[in-house]
Amino acid sequence: MNITWHGQSCFQIVSSQGKDSAVRIVIDPFDQTLGLKVPKLEADILLVTHSHHDHNNVKAVSGNPFVIDMPGEFEIKGAFVQGIPSFHDSKSGTERGLNTIYVIETEDMRICHLGDLGQKELTSEQIEEIGDIDVLMVPVGGVFTLEVADAVKVISQIEPSITIPMHYDLPGLKTSSKLEGAEKFLKSMGVKSGETLPKLSVKKKDISAEEAKIIVLSN
Repeated sequence: MNITWHGQSCFQIVSSQGKDSAVRIVIDPFDQTLGLKVPKLEADILLVTHSHHDHNNVKAVSGNPFVIDMPGEFEIKGAFVQGIPSFHDSKSGTERGLNTIYVIETEDMRICHLGDLGQKELTSEQIEEIGDIDVLMVPVGGVFTLEVADAVKVISQIEPSITIPMHYDLPGLKTSSKLEGAEKFLKSMGVKSGETLPKLSVKKKDISAEEAKIIVLSN
């Protein structure tokens, strides 16, 4: 499985489904008003966590993907997707509305994308639905999503094997309020300098329950 980050909360996951087959999954494509270059993406499955412009640029993704923008259970091309309802803020959605957490099962691994989660912690029901996670994508920039301390708390609730920070300040990023950079999060996690990769290539045999990793992806 290859996981590529394109900035903000936008990821592409390419998962092998056999010798000559793969499923392409794109999550939260953004539009040009964000200030980052809109990547050219193709997908079989397109996941949208909520309807803000920096997460729902569906038309930018080619390949006639199956679009999922709500909670529920879905199976497409051998990949299982579960959408779990959550809030975009810490006040039961009264400020920024709803957010969908996605859990993806493919290649015998479980990947969780938290979207723009704004809750200070997960509920017991959400934790149960999320279950055991191999790779977690977590927002760490604050302002519109989790503050660093809350992100650390949510990670401790999920206990993933690999954590990838997202939704933090980048050069050129245009938001109404400035986000934190990744450095504050890394420091809070006890990481002096995160392992930075252009993409994460991972197989189930690479996952270690004993050694939790923080991996920073370049956009």
